[in-house]
Amino acid sequence: MKNSRRSFLKKSAITMGGITVIPRHVLGKGFVAPSDKFSIGVIGAGTQSRWLASGFIKLPETQIVAASEVNSKKMEEFQINFNKSVKEFNNQKNQLDTYLDYKELIQRDDIDGVIIATPDHWHAIMTINSIKSGKHVYCEKPLSHTIDEGREMVSASRKFKKILQTGSMQRSSHNFRHAVDLIRNGYLGKIEKAIVNVGNPSAKCNLPYQPTPSTIDWDRWIGPAQMRSYHSTLVDADFFPRWRWYKEFGGGILADWGAHMFDIVQWALDMDNSGPVKLVPPREPNAVRGLQMTYKNGVEVVHEDFYRGFGVRFIGSKGTLDVSREYLDSNIKGLVKKSLKKSDTRVYFSDDHLKDWITSIKNNSLPICDVEIGHRSASVCQLGNIAYELRETLNWDPVKEEFIDNSRANFLKTKFYRKPYTL
Repeated sequence: MKNSRRSFLKKSAITMGGITVIPRHVLGKGFVAPSDKFSIGVIGAGTQSRWLASGFIKLPETQIVAASEVNSKKMEEFQINFNKSVKEFNNQKNQLDTYLDYKELIQRDDIDGVIIATPDHWHAIMTINSIKSGKHVYCEKPLSHTIDEGREMVSASRKFKKILQTGSMQRSSHNFRHAVDLIRNGYLGKIEKAIVNVGNPSAKCNLPYQPTPSTIDWDRWIGPAQMRSYHSTLVDADFFPRWRWYKEFGGGILADWGAHMFDIVQWALDMDNSGPVKLVPPREPNAVRGLQMTYKNGVEVVHEDFYRGFGVRFIGSKGTLDVSREYLDSNIKGLVKKSLKKSDTRVYFSDDHLKDWITSIKNNSLPICDVEIGHRSASVCQLGNIAYELRETLNWDPVKEEFIDNSRANFLKTKFYRKPYTL
């Protein structure tokens, strides 16, 4: 080819509805020349990004070509993992360009899509800017930091016709898919209640001052959040840093794991375009469990511990079904091993969450965890956090996406952005 790769793709791609669909001879099975691979840039180089990058390096049709990170220590770890993965999977691309400013990465014409795996408070800004720059997006869960951000992300994806896959990977797991198929086909009878066990709602960050190390650009890490001092707990603590505990940067473990488990409830109830209509927080002022949410169809969803680890218990008129990453069982004998009938409906399923994003881009189709799904599942968690914060009964309109007759609650659908890091 005499033409550049970008020119070649533009001339040979099939365009449907404004989305450029890469032809199968470019993104096919088997060997793919490095110049013809779907090129990905990574924004945020922490623990989750290293795992995602290895997954995409493993795929024959994709390659990681660049990464952006404000913490040089994490970038070094990412580079080591990148080199190891390239060698392990015999990937033909062994050059990784690195950036401090993610905007330099998304301005590159030779990058087709980006992975966004930063703290939640950055997701919306980075996603929207990446989409406007012509990139498809794989964004980690929870998709957004606020309800209004999520809707803006949906609007941007639709307007600029870019595919966004949300990293709620449980949708690509057999346990959860089979549970949802059984529930939707009535094997549990009429669903009356679901109990979701995940962690605590978000709390205000009250960590003490620590001096900022030279390895991190703290202003860029804080970004759109209100400025506060550095603390290692936010960046380096444990396997996953604990910024996700705090409302300034995340949504607590209620949102972090809720974006997995409440997502399964949304899926099973066929509510991917909706949400609950009423939220009742626990009476105890400091309680971190006990939130009750009711859907329009009468199903009650409770944030409560049923003592089997993080998971979901569905209660139907015929019995119960418990599902998590570790188990799938029911008090209805033989149910979970039951094969579906030919007449039963089946939900869309992909056994590879990462490849599903690429396949959707090729086919101009919605991925298994499209931006609207990611937004709605994240908003369930955000609604929960607002209810826990205000400690009052809330009525929610899932069509208009606003609280009914409650200005305080509607105020919490968004947040203040620190200039110049504005949405």
